[in-house]
Amino acid sequence: MASGGFARTPAPPYYAVVFTSQRRDGLGITVSYWQDEAAILAWRRHAEHTLARQRGRQEWYEHFKLRVAKVERAYGGP
Repeated sequence: MASGGFARTPAPPYYAVVFTSQRRDGLGITVSYWQDEAAILAWRRHAEHTLARQRGRQEWYEHFKLRVAKVERAYGGP
């Protein structure tokens, strides 16, 4: 697990979802980490997230791209 201000992640392998958007007031990049693809799908189907996606497409984003990546290794140091 991470320390300090870094994101907590599962032990590899796990998944990273990278959401890049051109918002009406600038560029945004969000990275979220997931245990497996089933967890990603469950989040996508979550009712609040579905409403937020719809609102984002209508009000916030001019363009967006979503990428899903499998993290095989993760390490760090001082």
